[in-house]
Amino acid sequence: MIIDTHQHFWYYNPVNHDWIDNEMATIRRDFLPEDLKQVYKEHDITGCIAVQADQTLEENSFLLNLAAEHDFIKGVIGWVDFQSDSVQNELEYYSEMPLMKGYRHVVQGEPDNSFLLRKSFLNGISKLKNTGAVYEILVFSHQLPAVLEFIKLFPEQQFVIDHMAKPYIKEGYIDSWALLMRAIAKHENVSCKISGMITEADYKTWKTIDLMPYVNVVLEAFGPQRIVYGSDWPVCLVAGSYAQVLSVARDFAGQLSKEERELFFYKNAQRIYTI
Repeated sequence: MIIDTHQHFWYYNPVNHDWIDNEMATIRRDFLPEDLKQVYKEHDITGCIAVQADQTLEENSFLLNLAAEHDFIKGVIGWVDFQSDSVQNELEYYSEMPLMKGYRHVVQGEPDNSFLLRKSFLNGISKLKNTGAVYEILVFSHQLPAVLEFIKLFPEQQFVIDHMAKPYIKEGYIDSWALLMRAIAKHENVSCKISGMITEADYKTWKTIDLMPYVNVVLEAFGPQRIVYGSDWPVCLVAGSYAQVLSVARDFAGQLSKEERELFFYKNAQRIYTI
């Protein structure tokens, strides 16, 4: 059994998806459940968590409707404006929907490296505690100092770091990222997705050996009980196939025991996302 904890669906729109630059032109098209269902059939993937790619409430409806129509979509990570005066009402509204598993904000796109520590944002995050929802942290590695301070403020909130906080694999930088990831991992309410690696490496020349030092830092820091598998499909397609992403995950998991592999590939996801 494998649960893919990170993938996206969209009807491509050049305005809403302006983050898809020219280097990523191959994914400037629609990606829908019918596309992913065939990929999952080929690779024996049980199900997935669909993650927002557009910061609108309409995106939540789009993904929740897809999840209601397709059993293999086990849950949704959506978006609300945590700085809005209406955040409490919106969280209450979505808390009635079992398929809404959590939320994220595209913090990596914020020019303010301390965005997570804004009082208005912190106030919104504080409203999550009664919903049971996960908050997923999407940042670049240079934003990790703010992440460390942020998670300290919410010791009872379940956090998941997306894409290992996007280390600079292409450039080969690891030390400062590793130092901060180890500090963050000391907080047991934080888990980490083993995802998004090949798109942080060189799209054309990456090799599995380039990725392993980073994945091993995450394993050492978070342990097998707080890591989950994610493909980042279809974004991953700019650097490799789904088969290649899964192969990297399986190569990494080769150092784990049978029980630890089960945790990584599905049991941790079942616990974190209550699926």
